[in-house]
Amino acid sequence: MNLTTELELPVILPGVSRDDSCVQRLVAGLQDMEGVSRVHIREGSDEALGTLCIHYDPEIVSLQRVREVAASVGIELGDRYGHLFLELGSAVHARKARTIAAQVQAVPGVIEATTSPAGGISIEYERAKTGEAELRAKLEALGVAQEPPSPRGDLKDQHEGHDHKDRQDPGHSHGGTLGGNSELIFSLACGLLLIVGFAIEKLGLTQTPWIPTAFYVAAYVFGGWFTLGEAIGNIKLKRFEIDTLMLVAAAGAAALGAWAEGALLLFLFSLGHALEHYAMGRAKRAIEALAKLAPETARVLRNGQVVEVQVESLIPGDVVVVRPNDRMPADGFVIKGASSVDQAPVTGESIPVDKLAVNDAALARDRPDSVVMESRVFAGTINGSGALEVEVTRRSGESALARVVKMVSEAETRKSPTQRFTDKFERVFVPAVLILAVLLLFSWIVIDEPFRDSFYRAMAVLVAASPCALAIATPSAVLAGIARAARGGVLIKGGAPLEELGMVRAIAFDKTGTLTEGKPRITDIKVMQGTTEQELLHVAVAVEALSDHPLAAAIVRDGNTRLGDGPVMVATDLANFAGRGVQAKVNGIDVWIGKAEMFGNDGIGALSAGAESAIEELRNAGRTTMAVRLGDRDLGVIGLMDTPRPEAREALDKLRRLGIQRMIMISGDHQTVAQAVATDVGLNEAWGNLMPDDKVKAIRQLKETERVAMVGDGVNDAPAMASASVGIAMGA
Repeated sequence: MNLTTELELPVILPGVSRDDSCVQRLVAGLQDMEGVSRVHIREGSDEALGTLCIHYDPEIVSLQRVREVAASVGIELGDRYGHLFLELGSAVHARKARTIAAQVQAVPGVIEATTSPAGGISIEYERAKTGEAELRAKLEALGVAQEPPSPRGDLKDQHEGHDHKDRQDPGHSHGGTLGGNSELIFSLACGLLLIVGFAIEKLGLTQTPWIPTAFYVAAYVFGGWFTLGEAIGNIKLKRFEIDTLMLVAAAGAAALGAWAEGALLLFLFSLGHALEHYAMGRAKRAIEALAKLAPETARVLRNGQVVEVQVESLIPGDVVVVRPNDRMPADGFVIKGASSVDQAPVTGESIPVDKLAVNDAALARDRPDSVVMESRVFAGTINGSGALEVEVTRRSGESALARVVKMVSEAETRKSPTQRFTDKFERVFVPAVLILAVLLLFSWIVIDEPFRDSFYRAMAVLVAASPCALAIATPSAVLAGIARAARGGVLIKGGAPLEELGMVRAIAFDKTGTLTEGKPRITDIKVMQGTTEQELLHVAVAVEALSDHPLAAAIVRDGNTRLGDGPVMVATDLANFAGRGVQAKVNGIDVWIGKAEMFGNDGIGALSAGAESAIEELRNAGRTTMAVRLGDRDLGVIGLMDTPRPEAREALDKLRRLGIQRMIMISGDHQTVAQAVATDVGLNEAWGNLMPDDKVKAIRQLKETERVAMVGDGVNDAPAMASASVGIAMGA
């Protein structure tokens, strides 16, 4: 009989991604153990990096021995292999980044080096052969600035000597006389010169044959300027790419007198690379925008005084003061005060969450991960109307927001199987074609023919062997698809996402702001006997008009719409019961509006049976409830919910008709709320209570069986979108 034990990967391999090759080495090492029948990775319930599942026979090997061996193998792997992720500080374009990765991978001991579109480099190496210091020195020798992933992405120190305006890109390149758009300008100049030369030649605007040729030669210079430099660097590294073949093919076309065709080829390739560079800049700015959700400074209590410090200097145990409407500077728990906190940027919850102080600060300090959500706060979330004192539990680089940034950055460095195959194919195909061309160049020695004929044949084979049809047809098809999508309001980053979209068979949707409008609305009103809806709304609107809570704003907005024009009641003497509700006076009579938990405590009478029944019914339907009491009489209950977009159901029906076989909602909201919205829009599956790392696990689970797209609109969705086959950002 086999038993199963589960071990958390972060415990065995600290700091190693679930997709890292060390995990596969761990699995392989344990699989060979006597008495172990199967080892695999299962998504963990608490950790973003998953769980190791070991099936073993207790009659052959004990549980203690299995755990000892797993720990031993993990320590051995940790001692043998190192992992380093750095951000390339300068605005390095995509081809340069690939060349840098190739040069780093050539360092003895480096197993793999990959780069992301956002300018990050991920390196796996053997500690016995090289180390972090040597790798950093190598990057410095290559003229590349590097830095650890920043929790904020604040680049102001990288650009001393001038200021950036609010709308400037802090990650821009200072190199080159034409700035960061040099490659795009050169590409457009190549295209313009090509068009002019072609027009002169075909329209017979001159009798001098060398004039159109001069324009073609100039187009060659502009189109091949950047590619030539990269090709020379790659050849020195014995690295062959299609670009190298394209350059040689363009030279061959010129040798055959086909100047226009060669210039067209260089224009298409240079334009493609320029757009790739632009997309890389967009990716860098997107990740920087994620990091900048956290504030730069925090107000810390030191010796009874409030001192403003940089968030990077915060350490666990510091107490920060968070003023109303400020962003949380760090992860932690509330030790004093009460407020509602908008967690949508991190968790995706559509309605602000009420936060209260912990009952036992010492226990929370010893076990910060066990603190209830009602007292936990996250960096980057937005405080409501109450002041809070928060004890920091993680440094800025270890916060939930920093983990989101890191997950996105690392996900973009992972190559797909298709990318890996293409890289291997290029390394074999390009030199093979070049060698064949050289052999044909000397065929006149074997065949009795002039050297001119052998040269012509070698050039013809070189041009024919180059993937010119793909080089021309593929960019044209991609550009046509991207342009058509843009006219419909969809911006596609390039050909790879476009290709992946055609193979997607499952789509995961975020709830808040994607399938819903992103703001609460009144959906239900349950009135008690002897009360009218108008009376309840008049009282509720009058009281909530004095409050700045998001739910109060929803009640006032929708309540006024339902009431229409007419006399308005006036409330006075507002008092807040933080996290529970409010009290005020209307016409001298006390009014209470709040959660069910507010009633029956602190001298406030309990709710009637009818009101409690209405609250239970609405909560089961996924509504947020607010009970309304006037004097000693319960007027009724208001149900609020982030309502679905009117067009959501129709859009999902169209996707089904297009062949999408499975659609799932994944949300940070409560399961009942997520299920209620899913039912409204026609989805059968809804997964709620998901933090950003939980969404990543959900996407990986879906990817095990099919290609999946992730649709979202918030920071909390970014890691899941980066992990999906295709990420789709609403309103980006």
